[in-house]
Amino acid sequence: MFIFELIKSIVLGIVEGITEWLPVSSTGHLILVEEFLNLNVSEEFKEMFNVVIQLGAILAVIILFWKKIWPFQTKTNGSTIKKDSIMLWLKIIVACVPAVILVLLGLDEKCEQLFYKPIPIALALIIVGIVFIIVEYLRKGKADKSDSLNDITFLQAALIGIFQLVAAVFPGTSRSGATIIGGLSLGVSRVTAAEFTFVLSIPVMAGASLLKLLDFGFDFTAPELVILLAGFLTAFIISLIAIKFLMNFVKRHDFKIFAYYRIALGIAVLLYFYIIK
Repeated sequence: MFIFELIKSIVLGIVEGITEWLPVSSTGHLILVEEFLNLNVSEEFKEMFNVVIQLGAILAVIILFWKKIWPFQTKTNGSTIKKDSIMLWLKIIVACVPAVILVLLGLDEKCEQLFYKPIPIALALIIVGIVFIIVEYLRKGKADKSDSLNDITFLQAALIGIFQLVAAVFPGTSRSGATIIGGLSLGVSRVTAAEFTFVLSIPVMAGASLLKLLDFGFDFTAPELVILLAGFLTAFIISLIAIKFLMNFVKRHDFKIFAYYRIALGIAVLLYFYIIK
């Protein structure tokens, strides 16, 4: 029945909204959820759905970080350009270059075909969880080099972009997880690393979603459109909550709790797909 498919899309939107921003891998969670809660739609629509609902998550970032990313400031005597916002977007462009090269070479789809499988995803969950613990241990007691988005250098932005590339190559790594690890490794504070990750997601995820929409076409049936909108709106609402939670959390805690969760989830995926199933 259609109502069941609608409920499934809402659940998937909730999973996307939470796991896209917490460094725990949305891919790892979706592959597990879909094992038990599979949308009864075409494979083409399902593939498009999983990517396009990210636009809802992106909309949440745009709203929450609007003051930092909007380059124009309205004053009584007219509008002025905010230098900090312009510099931030230039750094974001630099960080996006590695991902753009990967897409232009068509390597993203090849990597997805090779590694979008339960075992590689589970291993990525575990390995990145361990890396998180090591990075947090190594930076303990050290002063942060970059304590705000303005402090991030173009070199740091470029290197964070390379870390993001790892997530594109190995599903299960977590895009937010990879970029946050990159930021922490380069001396960026936890809060700033998270903020840069969120802003960096705007062009990366929006671009991927729009490309997937164009590839699928806009020839939706009415039920498909409702299912897509339900997932989109749910991902948007949950993302607002998840982003606010993470920003408040990292002001007082490190990322090790997410690392332990990743390792536990990776082991659960291995047990289910390699032993139980």
